[in-house]
Amino acid sequence: MFPLIVIAAGLVGTALMTGVMWFIHRSGWANADMSRALGSLVTRRYENSLLPGIAIHFAGGCVFAIGYLLIFRSLDLHSVRASVAVGTALGAFHGAAMSFILMALVAETHPVERFRTAGVEVAAAHVVGHLAYGMGVGLIAGLLGTGKAETTTALIAQFIRAVG
Repeated sequence: MFPLIVIAAGLVGTALMTGVMWFIHRSGWANADMSRALGSLVTRRYENSLLPGIAIHFAGGCVFAIGYLLIFRSLDLHSVRASVAVGTALGAFHGAAMSFILMALVAETHPVERFRTAGVEVAAAHVVGHLAYGMGVGLIAGLLGTGKAETTTALIAQFIRAVG
């Protein structure tokens, strides 16, 4: 069950993060086109970077969900509210770390000119995007459990009682 929860949490969290960052980018608040920035690291061009970027972003989101879910599991969280709160806190830390990595290592050497400048706005956009990611992963973990058999079985039974 754990692999399915990882995939669901990673996809939901990454979809929320991608949507938030797309909104920030389209609003003109920051150059937060994360999908194209990731994709152009591979394609080395902006024009054909969207699909590879989306694939990389969603695959990475599923990989990072493993760590989030293992932390949730170790904390033995039992409510959606607690899982969302811890996910949001982890997202803040994750976003700050990724902002630092982006600004310190990636921006100056990026193959596409428009992604070589990463200021405070871009860093803030990454923190906000990762907050959304953490909320999404926390929501799925709270709804589905963290893959512990007894927790998942109890949640499924609770759902069946509520629906039936």
